[in-house]
Amino acid sequence: MTKFKKPVIIEATQWFKNGDHPQDGTEVFEKGKFKGELLEGKIVKYYRTPEIDGLKSCKLCGKILHNHGWIDTLEGGSIVCPGDWIVANVQGEYYSCKPDIFKQFMIRFNSTY
Repeated sequence: MTKFKKPVIIEATQWFKNGDHPQDGTEVFEKGKFKGELLEGKIVKYYRTPEIDGLKSCKLCGKILHNHGWIDTLEGGSIVCPGDWIVANVQGEYYSCKPDIFKQFMIRFNSTY
């Protein structure tokens, strides 16, 4: 029996750097006073690991790893390349999606409500 998926409205944000995701909580001011540098995001964290030099190039996109993010997933987590889309599924879990895949499977939804 042939079936198809039901269309689902999702939230997606294209990520290029720390603080791009609206749920990252990047406020650098508290009670009107500057707290310091931009904090690590709540959804997309900094990609840092002591085992890998941050100046190495990413095998997926060619950009240096220091400019990448990390997103926790049910499978453990994944690297977020600059330009990837951060998608929230219907359960509210976040995952990254490469731009070419995103373009192939997603269309913009303009709500009139």
